Amino acid sequence: MNVDQALMETDNNLRHSGIANQMPERRLKLAERADRDRIQRVVDLADALLAEAETLARDKAFTEEATRLKPLDILGGISFYDEVQRFETHLIKMALSETGGNQAKAARLLGIKATTLNSKIKLFNIEVG
Repeated sequence: MNVDQALMETDNNLRHSGIANQMPERRLKLAERADRDRIQRVVDLADALLAEAETLARDKAFTEEATRLKPLDILGGISFYDEVQRFETHLIKMALSETGGNQAKAARLLGIKATTLNSKIKLFNIEVG
């Protein structure tokens, strides 16, 4: 049952019981509530659409970054620590971008302490902000 049907049923019940004439303010509040619920649903839908757009933008950025990564030549030899540093740098930059440069929030996203994040930012010379 949708909101309009519920309001109509409530109005009918009030009319049949004779209460409708005694409580006009109650009917007015029910009508206002339906509009507020509709507006809230629109606001919720807009929030969900914005969140989805942000997710799609992040996914697109991640995909573009992944295509730029060079393939690893294990047989030719790689520097393990350089690859780990490159990976960590990329994750830190993504988290900082997501949080608008807020290091405490970025650390929470990454599941590390803020002091650890700060030391890695300094170690890897990552631009913040």
